[in-house]
Amino acid sequence: MMRLTPISNLMAKPSFLPPFMFGLLFATFEVILSAKYSSFTVDQSALLALKSHITHDPHNFLATNWSTSTSVCNWIGVTCGSRPHRVTALNLSSMDLTGTISSQLGNLSFLAWLDIHQNSFHGSLPIELTNLRQMKYLDFGNNSFNGEIPSWFGCLTKLQRLSLYLNNFIGVIPSTLGNLSKLERLTLAGNQISGRIPNSLFKCKELKFLSLYKNSLEGSIPTDIGNLTLLDSLYLGDNHLKGHLPSGVFDNLSKLQVLSLESNQISGKIPNSLFKCKELRVLLLVNSSLEGSLPLEIGNLSMLQYLYLGANNLIGKIPSTIGNLTTLEVLHLSNNSLSGEIPLVIGNLTSLVRISLDNNNLTGEIPPVIENLSSLEHFFLIITN
Repeated sequence: MMRLTPISNLMAKPSFLPPFMFGLLFATFEVILSAKYSSFTVDQSALLALKSHITHDPHNFLATNWSTSTSVCNWIGVTCGSRPHRVTALNLSSMDLTGTISSQLGNLSFLAWLDIHQNSFHGSLPIELTNLRQMKYLDFGNNSFNGEIPSWFGCLTKLQRLSLYLNNFIGVIPSTLGNLSKLERLTLAGNQISGRIPNSLFKCKELKFLSLYKNSLEGSIPTDIGNLTLLDSLYLGDNHLKGHLPSGVFDNLSKLQVLSLESNQISGKIPNSLFKCKELRVLLLVNSSLEGSLPLEIGNLSMLQYLYLGANNLIGKIPSTIGNLTTLEVLHLSNNSLSGEIPLVIGNLTSLVRISLDNNNLTGEIPPVIENLSSLEHFFLIITN
């Protein structure tokens, strides 16, 4: 015969549940706390490893502040996120630090911002930095890093800004940088980079700022630069680039504000497509081998502030359309073969601070309208009668 369990017994059994649940919750909390503490310890260890690689800290920024007696999130230059509570940003810029980058820095798996520019870090960059997959902003500028630019930068696909300027990098620009589809600013200026500009770089359609200034780059200017329709600043000056300016490269660069191509071996005429860039503020084509006359279309650049076309092979008259450049502050046309008189419309350029017209074949008299240029500080001119 089946025996029924008394209701009083059934109701008594749940009394054993709270202690069991308490134990379970305590164990779970202990695991979570342990994991959180372990993760936080990883960040602390990574930063202490970096500190141990710093051989000179003249202002004692890290020596006195980076201590295990205080929370990592209170250390100078360190920023932590709220969820999870991990190191997300490290800014050690302009601290006059000397040292190398430790491989343990790659353990900061939530790091999205790393800025150590204007120090004296040297050596090569450890491959462990490829673990920083959350990285968006990376500035290693104005240090003494050497070796080739690592191809593994192409693994950091969330990068929006990469600054490696004023270091001692050699070799070529790695084609893997073309994988950085979110990249907005790339600065490699002031290194010893050689070879051609890789076409893969122009897959980075979000690029707004591209500086390859003062390297040893060779070859012609790629026409694919025209694919960077968001580009507002292009610095290619002081390299070994040669050939003509490709006529179609500027057709789609309607946002371009700065064009720096000076001190190269660029020849041929200035293409008319350049004057479609009506947002242009700075045009640096000085010290090249440009030839032909100064196009009438230069007057289309009504927002231009700095015009440097000196030390070329330009001929003909200064076009009267130059009077449209009413925001111009510097007009540099010296060391060419320009002829004729200075146009009277130069009196329209009331913002001019500097005029350089010397070493040409200009004739006639200095127009009296020059006296109306109240902002003018420097005027260089030699006239042949």
